[in-house]
Amino acid sequence: MILITGAAGFIGSAMIWKLNNRGVDSIIGADRFHDGEKWNNLRKCLFYDWVDRDRLFDWLQDHGKLIKTVIHLGACTDTTERDVDYFMQTNFEYSKKLWAFCVARQIPFLYASSAATYGAGEYGYIDDEKLIAKLRPLNPYGWSKQIFDRWVTQQTKKPPSWFGFKFFNVYGPNEFHKGHMASIIFHAFGQALNLSTIRLFKSHREDFEHGEQKRDFVYVKDVVDIMDFFLQNDIRSGIYNIGTGKARSFNDIAAATFDALEKKTDITYFDMPENLKKQYQYFTEASIDKLKAVGYRGTIHELEEGITDYVKNHLSTEDPYL
Repeated sequence: MILITGAAGFIGSAMIWKLNNRGVDSIIGADRFHDGEKWNNLRKCLFYDWVDRDRLFDWLQDHGKLIKTVIHLGACTDTTERDVDYFMQTNFEYSKKLWAFCVARQIPFLYASSAATYGAGEYGYIDDEKLIAKLRPLNPYGWSKQIFDRWVTQQTKKPPSWFGFKFFNVYGPNEFHKGHMASIIFHAFGQALNLSTIRLFKSHREDFEHGEQKRDFVYVKDVVDIMDFFLQNDIRSGIYNIGTGKARSFNDIAAATFDALEKKTDITYFDMPENLKKQYQYFTEASIDKLKAVGYRGTIHELEEGITDYVKNHLSTEDPYL
């Protein structure tokens, strides 16, 4: 059995979709649905059993021998959240308990880190464990991920294999429940369709034109393909970037979204909220040399390809879910 935390969420549900596609349904999902539409992420997915995230460790005491691999994707990912105690409990302490479980059972542990750990990119975006202590995240979310990364690398007792994945800006189907934390691509689609314009932040730095802020945007189908590669192969344990290796501008996103909708590009720039200015990343670009060095040769969608697939095969359909 594979235990997946955050199983009803964006990447978690996409991971179940990926495993189902290759015939794997021996999955224990752990998460909480609340009262929204999140359950739709799993409506077409197959899994063996389900556990409320707050009951997971009690469940593991009785059924832990069933679990052969843990994929820990559950976390608070809201970059605007300011309750640091909540981050410590949800992103740090919970992760440590799962690590300890995998050490005791001697089973593989895969977990979600984040590109938010890189902060303003003073040391680049290289997935070198030796640089972790130097990184300075710009918000509590990124910090909570960084301190777990550092904690992991300091442990003497480890699972037989472990991988931390620094996700860059992930977009794609099954993010619909995320509200303001959904990708810019999701919001751009709605604006282009309903308002015939896409609203982008103005730049507040002289070295970036409006809309030319750049991020590494990676399609969720590529993300879960990469993670599945780590599941199926004997790879050196460590922390790995998951991105495209190519930064693209928000203007590029707007143009690609309008092209996918076969509409004329129209962009409106507006001032960034004051509370975001100090934590805003103007540039991110994953170094994926380490990923390539361990043998990953899968096709990673170019931005235009990913957006076109997302718009035409999901967002524009009656059933947009994986």
